[in-house]
Amino acid sequence: MKRQIEIFTAGCPVCESTVQLVRELACGNCEVTVYDLVKQCNDKTCLNKVKEYKVQRVPAVAVNGKLLDCCTGNKVSKEDLIEAGVGQG
Repeated sequence: MKRQIEIFTAGCPVCESTVQLVRELACGNCEVTVYDLVKQCNDKTCLNKVKEYKVQRVPAVAVNGKLLDCCTGNKVSKEDLIEAGVGQG
């Protein structure tokens, strides 16, 4: 089963380093989607997901529909991503 990874960004350097980290860790079973909240998306999917996951700050990462705990107050770390299963087949 594919692991769905969603990254919420604002196009800033901190966000871009998080996107890069997730992409480096992602494996063949990971499907990565990046939502740039500045540009938004045509169908408003990204804004609906922000509300659904209660994203309060960016960058934020959700794995399989759950916002990672690290994204509610701290910086996204490699350890948090691995613990959430990112990069594990």
